[in-house]
Amino acid sequence: MPKRFVASMVAVAVVLIFSACTYAQEQEVARQPGAVYDFDKKGEKPGPAPKRDLSGVWEPAAGPGAGIHATGAGEMPSDGKAEHELPYTDEGRKTFMAHKPTFGITQVPSALTNDPMPGCDPQGFPRILLHNFRTSRIIQTPQNVVILYEFNKKWRTIWTDGRQLPKDPESPTWGAPDAPEARWWGYSVGKWTDDYTFVVDSNGFDDRTWLDNAGRPLSDRLHVTEVYHRVDDVHLDMTVTIDDPTMYTKPWVALKLRLRLQKPGLDIREMECAPSETQEYNKEFANPAAGIDGK
Repeated sequence: MPKRFVASMVAVAVVLIFSACTYAQEQEVARQPGAVYDFDKKGEKPGPAPKRDLSGVWEPAAGPGAGIHATGAGEMPSDGKAEHELPYTDEGRKTFMAHKPTFGITQVPSALTNDPMPGCDPQGFPRILLHNFRTSRIIQTPQNVVILYEFNKKWRTIWTDGRQLPKDPESPTWGAPDAPEARWWGYSVGKWTDDYTFVVDSNGFDDRTWLDNAGRPLSDRLHVTEVYHRVDDVHLDMTVTIDDPTMYTKPWVALKLRLRLQKPGLDIREMECAPSETQEYNKEFANPAAGIDGK
């Protein structure tokens, strides 16, 4: 078996094992080479936050595993606790029960999952934030903010040029000459509400994706709000709120995560979904574990 494949599968296993762990255990996830976390800087006194500036390379501040949530959105994991029961509509609960995730209270063996992501379909947004959030780079221009994500090497464009979100999220478009098109990553616009707070609104999503790793559903009426608050010169707080009237009876907060600014030269490593490696993993591990004959 190729060493690269073995290393990839070990990396996947580490992600899945540690994603449901406590803060102390999360620190045991392999750290990003060259990264600095809050536990490296005990007793520091950060300087003041720069005005209207999100640019730079960012890492979860509490540790390399702080943004990994295998059992579902960090604030509302799928763990069976009453306080984490989502406000499903009838359609939302029906859709959730039809999903077969490999983590959470409705988990199945990986060989039996209908999760689209292991087959390397785009995980889309907001799952990129709610599942395996690692290192990211934020680039600001006069027209937009671009966020580059480590997991599967994806990016998003958040427009700041004054345009409005598509009025019809079920048939979204920026307008002529673009035809209506639902997108894996949606349509996003952002604005500064004060010198330290940047708010992003997104809609127009492709409903073939899942909301998180635990199989929570989304529809083409999903509206996501992200709030980025610059706390000081090295910290950025991110909050993600879900509003989908098809699947949920009210909005709910899915994630609160503090990020830490890194040195500009920090290399963002490669984490790609490779179909050939997925097939090999199923053959060697997933199918035998589920009692499926791979011959």
